[in-house]
Amino acid sequence: MGQSKSVFSQEELEEYQDLTYFSKAEIVHAFERFQALDPDHVRQNRHASIRLATVLAHFPEIRVNPFGERICKLFSSDGEGNLTFEDFLDMMSVFSENADKDVKTEWAFMIYDFNNDNVIDRSDLTTLLSKLCGAESRAPPEEQISEETMKEVIDKIISEGDLDDDGMLSYPEFEHAILKSPDFFGTFRIRM
Repeated sequence: MGQSKSVFSQEELEEYQDLTYFSKAEIVHAFERFQALDPDHVRQNRHASIRLATVLAHFPEIRVNPFGERICKLFSSDGEGNLTFEDFLDMMSVFSENADKDVKTEWAFMIYDFNNDNVIDRSDLTTLLSKLCGAESRAPPEEQISEETMKEVIDKIISEGDLDDDGMLSYPEFEHAILKSPDFFGTFRIRM
């Protein structure tokens, strides 16, 4: 651990601390987790970008998350899922226990807005459910939900969350729904 502390100056640690929900010790620990993803590459250049495939292969919390690839792509500077330490630190900060609910809600909305049109529509909900418990999930075929059940669930989500009856969830509608689900914030995290 002592070796990693020397990687950053006090000034850099203070800047990272100001920009995240982490203490200096947690930042050093985050760097150790980042470096463990591709030790040789990061040892040669601490500003290295780690490829998406490497992150997915060596970071269990992301690998098992049905939205892992999407999360990496949203947090990566290059938009392809390749992560620099700063990208990784931002991601870990948003998913930390100390991150503010508004920040978590904003990022959840972006993660679930698969078609990037600033609303969560039927297409987004279909993708979300497919990744959680449908054809794109890791569930055995007999445990996956049917197309009919998926449509029913989507109809229910829209009918309960769509306050202006336009057939989709805007950010304020999504936020309203999430705030009624306090357990969401406990599950929207990655432990360091």
